[in-house]
Amino acid sequence: MKIVFATNNTHKLEEIRRMLRGSHQIVSLAEIGCHEDIPEEQDTLEGNALQKARYIKQHYGYDCFADDTGLEIDALGGRPGVYSARYAGEAKDSEANMRKVLAEMQGHSDRRARFRTVIALILGNEEHLFEGKVEGEILTARQGSAGFGYDPVFRPDGYDRSFAEMDPDTKNSISHRGEATRKLAAFLNATEQ
Repeated sequence: MKIVFATNNTHKLEEIRRMLRGSHQIVSLAEIGCHEDIPEEQDTLEGNALQKARYIKQHYGYDCFADDTGLEIDALGGRPGVYSARYAGEAKDSEANMRKVLAEMQGHSDRRARFRTVIALILGNEEHLFEGKVEGEILTARQGSAGFGYDPVFRPDGYDRSFAEMDPDTKNSISHRGEATRKLAAFLNATEQ
């Protein structure tokens, strides 16, 4: 089954392709000739994921899925949340985003946080949502160099390493995106039978 993943993020694309392990042909936006910046104007992860998937379906006609991910920090009232990618500005600069979070977390003893991913799938004329979540905490400083986004400052519960210190298979087995993707894959596999 060929399906478009509505993202320009090469890290996400690589992660999803690794997790689906060839069971489906995951096509990038570039591969369908989509080079525009798809709008993300909603105030929820679900809304943004659906907006991106609907955009591809309406403008390109492909079955597709899109995700939106947010880091929700308790001490910051759930911020950066839906604004995670652009927290320090429109440039989507991961380093600047991490610096801003670490600065805002100075002096906070409650470091509880979670990553949430919502995947919106449009298959034919039907829309489906899949959610994944991982609980953890914000570290006081960066740890590790793997991964992307906020991975160096997030340590999942039950582990003594940040996401950025984990190998990709370990991270994918416990991550928010991994959980949502497994739900997506199970659904896609069931529809093929």
